[in-house]
Amino acid sequence: MKQYKEAMPHGPLQEVFKDVFFVTGTMKNEFFGSMWQFSRNMTIVRENGNLTIINSVRLNDAALSELDRLGKVTNVVRIGDMHGVDDPFYVDRYQAKFWAMPGMRIQEGLTVDKELREGGEMPFGNCTFFEFKTVARPEGILRLDREGGIMIACDSLQNWVEPDQFFDEETVPTMEKMNFFKKAGLGLAWLHESQPKPEDFERLKKVSFKHALCGHGYPLKHEAQEEYHKTIAQFFNL
Repeated sequence: MKQYKEAMPHGPLQEVFKDVFFVTGTMKNEFFGSMWQFSRNMTIVRENGNLTIINSVRLNDAALSELDRLGKVTNVVRIGDMHGVDDPFYVDRYQAKFWAMPGMRIQEGLTVDKELREGGEMPFGNCTFFEFKTVARPEGILRLDREGGIMIACDSLQNWVEPDQFFDEETVPTMEKMNFFKKAGLGLAWLHESQPKPEDFERLKKVSFKHALCGHGYPLKHEAQEEYHKTIAQFFNL
């Protein structure tokens, strides 16, 4: 009998754009020698009644019933090497196809059905993939060609404007001191782990988009491209 990570506290499923859903949940992990508790997000894209889960967060039973009413889960997509603990639960529950980038550290028992590559097959239509090519750990961004361009990111792009209800009291001061809370930020733990080079962000600046749904923080609507360009300039002088 497989053991899955238990569902942790999470918020409601929200339809942030037509057929694009977003839910914020909880993560506990060790960083820099101590345990942190913070929020993380899952995005769900619906196309022709089929659902694609990106940045999986296990839902409780009531929310799973709501998910089932939205459509049929056919794909589970991993776009960040530092996420993925709940991928096995969804792949097994729905017998879904599992998508991941080459070289990712896959959860035990999972098999990659489809490899995510720039210019390759995508889990749904009107979608392209951006790959960070200079990083130590695989990371990418899905660009959904709806609403002027929606970037679905994992750890690279974040929008943690402030701590939310899924943080614990011990973690917040540490993250405040380290300047994690910033509109249209880059993931600080991701930068530390993956060491991306400026050329990745030079390529990213050529991608057109209006909105961003990230693995951490609030949805950023309408002004996402301008805001991330400001942040990239601050970090990489580009």
